[in-house]
Amino acid sequence: MRLLHTSDWHLGQTLHNYERHYEHQQFLDWLLDTLAQQQADALLIAGDIFDNANPSAASQRQFYQFLRAARERVPHLNLIVIAGNHDSPGRLEAPAPLLEAHGTRVIGHVPRLADGSIDVGAMVLPLTDRRGTVQAWCLAVPFLRPADVPRPPQPEGQSSSADPYLAGIALLYRQALEHALACRSAGQPILAMGHCHMVDGQMSEDSERRIVIGGTEMLPAGIFGADISYAALGHLHLAQSVGQQRHIRYCGSPLPLSFAEIGYQHQVLQIDLEGGALGEITALPVPRAVPLLRVPARPAPLAEVLQQLAALATEAAPPERQPLLEVRVLLDAPEPGLRAKVEAALEGKAVRLAKIETTSAARNGAADAAALTLDQLERLQPDEIFRQLYRQRYDQDAPPDQLSAFAELLLP
Repeated sequence: MRLLHTSDWHLGQTLHNYERHYEHQQFLDWLLDTLAQQQADALLIAGDIFDNANPSAASQRQFYQFLRAARERVPHLNLIVIAGNHDSPGRLEAPAPLLEAHGTRVIGHVPRLADGSIDVGAMVLPLTDRRGTVQAWCLAVPFLRPADVPRPPQPEGQSSSADPYLAGIALLYRQALEHALACRSAGQPILAMGHCHMVDGQMSEDSERRIVIGGTEMLPAGIFGADISYAALGHLHLAQSVGQQRHIRYCGSPLPLSFAEIGYQHQVLQIDLEGGALGEITALPVPRAVPLLRVPARPAPLAEVLQQLAALATEAAPPERQPLLEVRVLLDAPEPGLRAKVEAALEGKAVRLAKIETTSAARNGAADAAALTLDQLERLQPDEIFRQLYRQRYDQDAPPDQLSAFAELLLP
């Protein structure tokens, strides 16, 4: 069998107020062509289909049109979708009966039986070839919240130091695997899907949301043991393997979701199963429909930045195809007219100014000042706090006009 693994589409995302419908549509069109060209047998979408739990009608229409078109282009295609932490499980599952009739299986919630126990079998899905013969099994486990996981039994009279959430996730995967082992025939591989943060997984700076405050959600690679031929994961936007194990993979997001992700190689993973075992894993690079630019590459003084912006070469293009730009300025003092100067340097250029990022030499070169306690902060007057913050940021005393302007703000 040949599978494609993708995740973290974040349909409906805006980047600093610029909507990205065009970029997502270009990706989906490319993915349709790739499914047909590679004659894929299954498409695994590992969560965060939408950017938020209440996606727009346009985003939902984009998703469902893709599912219909994928099935038309590749009639035998297995489509399996699990919910991520950005998705609404109920909203994602609502059209499941209709989608299943057309070959798409959606797991948003952890399914439960009438007595409230977890229906593990409903998350163990067969994958069929073009003849309709079962060739593999998939543990389609959605993003798990603490209330979703079973509580591991404790030996009587003993207490465990293990985190109950992590232990519950491990138990749920183990129960699903046991069910799959009971279902499969000889030579049929077992795959796992998950939307989670694995130990040592590398996060993006700006666009990924912590799943559980404190980082206790990080799962060990050992959760996917030798009986799992391949683990298709979502949540982290950088494509990476986990724990130096080639069969546990994040495919990454298909387009950069923040300027911190400009250097990522965005891709979809192609997985070949040969003789019931994992064969080749091939990265299929996703073409970037709209460039994201950082000018300059590193923060620089304003005069240098304006010079680089003036020299920036752009080509005429419709607004939705124009590059998105982050301008990075190094300041040694406040610059009230900063945006106007940047916009003037970009006058007539086919580029969309998304963000102006300012930093200072003081912040870049010195360690952060020791944090104040609440008692210490309470004893400071507002103007003292302003003076300290100004010095921390610009490594000099606040000028009189700034102090005067701040004092006006404090007048009743």
